[in-house]
Amino acid sequence: MNDKRYKVAHREALIGIALVVVNFAIWFGFAYGLGSGNPKEYTYVFGFPAWFFYSCIAGTIFMIVLLMVIIKFFFKDVPIEEEDGDDQ
Repeated sequence: MNDKRYKVAHREALIGIALVVVNFAIWFGFAYGLGSGNPKEYTYVFGFPAWFFYSCIAGTIFMIVLLMVIIKFFFKDVPIEEEDGDDQ
């Protein structure tokens, strides 16, 4: 099948996988990078340990903004119904 919808869906699925990898890398990097030390030596941001703030709070806000940008500029609205004249 040479349906353009499959090409768009495949590209958007790859973008989704890349976003999951970025989200996990941010979370893992901050959680285990900053959180692997002695708890008595932690620094705090707004009352939260820095590792938690950056991995869970700031990382979530960053991912929400990134998702909004990606959806606005890279995702396309594709009709679900098959149009007349499409290759089958």
